[in-house]
Amino acid sequence: MIKALDWNLLQSFIAVSEHGSFSEAARATHGSQATLSRHISLLEGQLDTHLFDRAVGGTELTSRGMEVLQHALAMADAAGRLSLDIEGHETNLSGTVRITATTVTSTFILPSILAELRREEPEIDVELIASNKTDNLLRREADIAVRMYQPTQADLFARKVGETGFGLFAANSYLERNATVTAPDDLLNHDFIGFDKNDLIIEALKRFGLDVDREFFAFRCDDQVVCWNMVLQGYGIGFNQLEIGEREPKVSRINVSVEPNPVPVWLAAHSELKTNPRVRRVFDFLANRLSGMGR
Repeated sequence: MIKALDWNLLQSFIAVSEHGSFSEAARATHGSQATLSRHISLLEGQLDTHLFDRAVGGTELTSRGMEVLQHALAMADAAGRLSLDIEGHETNLSGTVRITATTVTSTFILPSILAELRREEPEIDVELIASNKTDNLLRREADIAVRMYQPTQADLFARKVGETGFGLFAANSYLERNATVTAPDDLLNHDFIGFDKNDLIIEALKRFGLDVDREFFAFRCDDQVVCWNMVLQGYGIGFNQLEIGEREPKVSRINVSVEPNPVPVWLAAHSELKTNPRVRRVFDFLANRLSGMGR
């Protein structure tokens, strides 16, 4: 007899598989570890197989679990396409649009834009995923993504809407008590704020002719908002987007002979959602407002 599988159990299974632990999956899905654990036990019972092994710091799929995951992902993608097809035929400008963007963009760039959108479209609600992780548009983890790179996922409708420049900034309080920076080599004598595990700033400093490692940074954190707040508090020098740094009165831009390359700003949505009036309205609104970045 063919067993009828509970889709909720499969969704929990996908979440634990993708996040690598019950705790991370619970945080990502706003659920509880107990519920996820119960769902996995029920699913293993229905399938009469063992899906996960305990590993250091989380879980690891068994060989059978990997096979089940492929089927579960195919079902999730099919459900996503069905949802997209249904919503693609909606004609009203009311409802919810889910947007994902980096924590910095979500914190400093989007609030004023989304507040303006609300004034113009009061029937549209917005859910914002402030995350540096790549959310899967196909499975409707988001309707629209703001990316700092060209999306390559299949079936995406993407548009480059502008570029954003980056610069070096330091709090005025920090600059008052430290030597002036006039050349890239001067940075070696200053406290610098950088990422912990992410090597983007290390790569950016190579453009300045500086070959450093993570130990060069006097403060390390992979959360960009935290890093910027440390700049504001006068801990040291750090990078940020020009649109953010140049409108902050507590800091000054440090001008040296070299500047980081500008970064493209892309908007992406699933191709079938470009005909959804509500999502298309938000997509076009964001594209218009973000097109001014870097100018």
